[in-house]
Amino acid sequence: MQTKFYVVGIGPGAPELMTPQAHAALQEAEVIAGYGTYLKLIKPLFPDKEYLQTGMTGEVKRCQLALEQAQAGKIVAMVSSGDAGIYGMAGLVLQLAEGLPVEVVPVPGITAASSGAALLGAPLMHDFAVISLSDRLTPWDKIEKRLLAAAEADFCVVLYNPRSHGRPDLLNRACQLLGRHKGPETPVGIVKNIGREGEQAIVTTLAELDENLVDMFSTVFIGNSQTYIQQTVAGLKIVTPRGYLEEAAQ
Repeated sequence: MQTKFYVVGIGPGAPELMTPQAHAALQEAEVIAGYGTYLKLIKPLFPDKEYLQTGMTGEVKRCQLALEQAQAGKIVAMVSSGDAGIYGMAGLVLQLAEGLPVEVVPVPGITAASSGAALLGAPLMHDFAVISLSDRLTPWDKIEKRLLAAAEADFCVVLYNPRSHGRPDLLNRACQLLGRHKGPETPVGIVKNIGREGEQAIVTTLAELDENLVDMFSTVFIGNSQTYIQQTVAGLKIVTPRGYLEEAAQ
């Protein structure tokens, strides 16, 4: 017997930012598995489901338990915040499900790069790199190389997992590396609690970035050499031009 195993990106957290496909998958599922923080966001929408919860560092065990439920014939949904295929659980589920009679169906969600960019204006209108500063699964020396390469290539950079209690200095170290190729006036955006209570967007510069404003629920956006800060009726916004006006003027 083959059963479906959905790996669902629930978006930033607000119900209106969950895709209809994600909602339909969770509605179909009999068991919903995930990290406790994410399950709290969706339990009000699906109160009658069976829930399977593990801690933040229990990813492998969580997937194994959920796959056991699927092998027993239940339709299972594993949830991740944002998009399940971007620093989420889709890859691990596919790895562990190899050879099992389970159909793994990744369901995309709105990741922090896009939802956070919308709050800041238009910081990602040109090429950009997304880099996680978490060194739990990736050696810091490899993260350093990626930061330097992205900065040298003049990418806009989005930093996921920029700071936590266990690694309070990594954002500062990352900004020092990026500062080798980006000027001190490079626009920087901090978005906190996207789609949740306490949502906040802060516009600053690389030189004035206060790392104390950043926590584990933050995403940091750093512009390229063309990015600028614009004053609008809604406050400060970050814009990275793509060249449309210059092309139209020719």
